[in-house]
Amino acid sequence: MINIAAGPAAVAHALDHSGARFVFLDHGRFDLLDAARTSVALDVTAVPVDNGTDHSWSERASKLHDVAAGDDALLMYTSGTTGRPKGVLHTHSSLLAGGWTTAQAHELTPEDRAYCVLPIYHINGLCVTILGPLVSGGSVTVCERFSAGRFWQQCGEFEVTWFSAVPTIISYLVHGETEPDSMVRQRIRFGRSASSALSPDVQRSFESRFGIPVIETMGLTEAAAQILSNPLPPGRRKLGSPGIAYGNSIAILSPEFVPLPPGQEGEIAVRGPNVMRGYFRDPVASAESRTEDGWLRTGDLGTLDDDGYVFVTGRLKELIIKGGENIAPREIDETLYAHPDVVEAAAFPRTCERYGERVEAAVKLRSGTSVSAGQLMDMCRERLGEFKSPDRIFLLDELPKGPSGKIQRLKLASLTGEDRSGKTRSA
Repeated sequence: MINIAAGPAAVAHALDHSGARFVFLDHGRFDLLDAARTSVALDVTAVPVDNGTDHSWSERASKLHDVAAGDDALLMYTSGTTGRPKGVLHTHSSLLAGGWTTAQAHELTPEDRAYCVLPIYHINGLCVTILGPLVSGGSVTVCERFSAGRFWQQCGEFEVTWFSAVPTIISYLVHGETEPDSMVRQRIRFGRSASSALSPDVQRSFESRFGIPVIETMGLTEAAAQILSNPLPPGRRKLGSPGIAYGNSIAILSPEFVPLPPGQEGEIAVRGPNVMRGYFRDPVASAESRTEDGWLRTGDLGTLDDDGYVFVTGRLKELIIKGGENIAPREIDETLYAHPDVVEAAAFPRTCERYGERVEAAVKLRSGTSVSAGQLMDMCRERLGEFKSPDRIFLLDELPKGPSGKIQRLKLASLTGEDRSGKTRSA
């Protein structure tokens, strides 16, 4: 599956890097494929897929190969800190384990029915909301796209018992005008939030208004989605924590990759049957992603409390997570650097109630230029699209740098108003 919101360059890279020979898409996406072809010479055949299309496969084409648990099953591209998407390889075993960890954490049964409101090019939508029900013998309803105005009505129509979303969707529902009726409130056991940190205030507001518990979780593409989850009620949920490990092991590692005791900050790492086989055609990144004893490094910083709950404190990787989607800052940097009057540029995240994080950027311009922040923002929208482009660009005399001269990206939010946690900087 390809993230259609990633833009033509990312689509072109995924098709080229994967060696794909066929692209299945609806007629409304042919313009995106055409745009992707302008940057890379793609040897692919486009196969239109629309509602009601009848695809008749030959007997030879419909024969399935014998497969083993360790054979590759899924290649999914995810944003990296360099801005170049990496292809995550999952086996049949690790992919099914991703659904199993979800089923274990949420006590899914054959009577449960999920509501999939996330795209299946998103590991949350695929492994949690699709595979979770299939592994547990339940069912799932898949909608074309999320609609805050129709969400509760559709939950009632399809007799949904749970759903998985991102904080942005949780916030939209809190601020929406519609409410679930009494039957829907009674039937839905829980809502699930993942992909970025859920604001405790938003969680409280949702539960207070709708009477439905929200389970905060944490996952990543490399681990077939879920690695942590809070327990279901009446189990103890801790606001601000994505929970404890289910179906895999979690450790907080020191810079030397040694597991740390509770209370000490380090890198969050996971080990278990849901972990990927590696990055496709990238042995260096595959090796760097794991320690010698098999821990997958997440790039996130955090602590572990005495009860085994993880609290995320920051990110080693500098990805911006907007509405549950990863955005590589370097891609925005390079777009800004394309302007001849930009001397220095760095994109960074700003805490945002609507998206969890939004994109902002800081630039240093050459002396005497007349270019404005608005013009730079227009250039970004033209090249990157509205979603990835900065909502605000700060013009600074100098960007903060470390001893080596590298721009200290994570200091920019504080320098320009608020830090990543939303706290206003001191004067």
